[in-house]
Amino acid sequence: MDNNFKAHHINAVSSDFEGNNGFGRYILLPGSDGRAEKISKLFSNLEIKKHARGHNLYKGTIEREGVTVDVGAVSSGMGTPSLDIIVHELFYLGARRILRVGTSGSMQPKRIRVGDLVIPTACVRDESTSKLYMPIEVPATVSPRFFEAVKNATIKLGFRKQTFLGIVHSKDSLYAREFKKGPLAEEHKKYMNTIKKCGVLASEMECSQLFTLGMTLTQELLDKSEETNIVDFQTASVLSIIGDDSPFADENLVQQAIEDSIKLSIESLYQLYLLDNK
Repeated sequence: MDNNFKAHHINAVSSDFEGNNGFGRYILLPGSDGRAEKISKLFSNLEIKKHARGHNLYKGTIEREGVTVDVGAVSSGMGTPSLDIIVHELFYLGARRILRVGTSGSMQPKRIRVGDLVIPTACVRDESTSKLYMPIEVPATVSPRFFEAVKNATIKLGFRKQTFLGIVHSKDSLYAREFKKGPLAEEHKKYMNTIKKCGVLASEMECSQLFTLGMTLTQELLDKSEETNIVDFQTASVLSIIGDDSPFADENLVQQAIEDSIKLSIESLYQLYLLDNK
């Protein structure tokens, strides 16, 4: 935490991210402000700090089994460049636990359908932002403890049958890669078919940079501190499947998938609190 840091894209100060016995306020990070607001309806003690850019901060608490967890929600915007800005500002204000609540398209439609959920373990880094931080040979991977918390939440809610764990694809362009638009359409088609045959589960636009920052900013904390027992920076994601054979599905199915991803994400924060305070 940098008490002198001033955020320019969210309306927040370092004290907004205190809590959870020194682990800091846990943050849910959907792509849109509309979904952040929807998530906040499940918070108690809600406080809203608006920003002109639409990255509004929703602060509150959740209660489970006599435990109160300090939580928040803010939108990342679309794509890795926008997420890169928001996550850095959250980090330097003191956030140390960020869970992306996202949407994605199935790359394995025979078994992963609209309404299912995907918990990424790592990402295909088919975007440019993370390449400014790590060589392409370094994989962008989920934080192990956070991943364990999401798995525990999946079991607790009985979501195991509809939840898949594995590698996802993060891209720069929805229209080029997903919809095969532009003069390189045949190359996009070949590329997407190749990673599908590699077993990649779903395609989205933000996880790779979130996981990259989870790795590199933790190392930044370690490099700056003489202590090894620090509160590291952990990231994870829950993705709802909103497209399979066709890019966009029935709106009722889509909304149910999003609602399930929010339920799983809220429960994941409680499970993370138990692990952090074990």
